[in-house]
Amino acid sequence: MLKIAFIAHDRKKEEMVNFVTAYEPVFTDHQLYSTGTTGLRIMEGTSLQIHRFESGPLGGDQQIGALVAQNEMDLIIFLRDPLMAQPHEPDINALLRLCDVQGIPLATNIATAEILVKALDRGDFAWRELVHKYKPEAGIEPGDTQ
Repeated sequence: MLKIAFIAHDRKKEEMVNFVTAYEPVFTDHQLYSTGTTGLRIMEGTSLQIHRFESGPLGGDQQIGALVAQNEMDLIIFLRDPLMAQPHEPDINALLRLCDVQGIPLATNIATAEILVKALDRGDFAWRELVHKYKPEAGIEPGDTQ
């Protein structure tokens, strides 16, 4: 069971709902997370249960980012609107950076999201189980001695 997060800017929310609806059977057996309104819209359009954080501008991106920083998120689908300035752009950039630091697969458009979900459906994310199995204890870095 993987932890998957959904985030969508306002003009991308309908696209996200349509996408998740199309792949609902793939997401059924996973722990799902989302920012506030996006999660609500997905739950209204599907039978999926989603743990909802605050909306993005109110800290939802940072709440998901906290899980990413701890390497506790396995996949993020973040449908961004590249044509609209976002008031919480620093939070968005921090989340993207954290995904790069932790090696968390991140889709920022529907084409990449579809490729990642098809890989998820094939079982190509089994490597994430190893990440969790061999995760260092909190506060101990690889190479540290006690």
